[in-house]
Amino acid sequence: MKEITLTKENFETEVLNSQKPVLIDFWATWCGPCRMIAPIIEEIANENDEIKVCKVNVDDEPELAAAFNVTSIPMLAVVKNGEITNTAVGYMPKEKILNLI
Repeated sequence: MKEITLTKENFETEVLNSQKPVLIDFWATWCGPCRMIAPIIEEIANENDEIKVCKVNVDDEPELAAAFNVTSIPMLAVVKNGEITNTAVGYMPKEKILNLI
């Protein structure tokens, strides 16, 4: 499944109303660790149809970043049934990301 770019306009549909667990990657173009983790996030999106993978550019969507209390990036958040069930900050290997979900 392809990664979905989240905006405040599609957040409710893509995350809150999702039937699948949602992995959200909060990132920015200027963030080195964000660029390092991006291929792993893309790989997870392509390999796992049972997970919805979304990305939030914190510079483009500061309201979403604030709603998730993002203070450092990359930050990953897992949302299930409209509730945040897990978060993690910083680069991590694929196995650790999958364990968050």
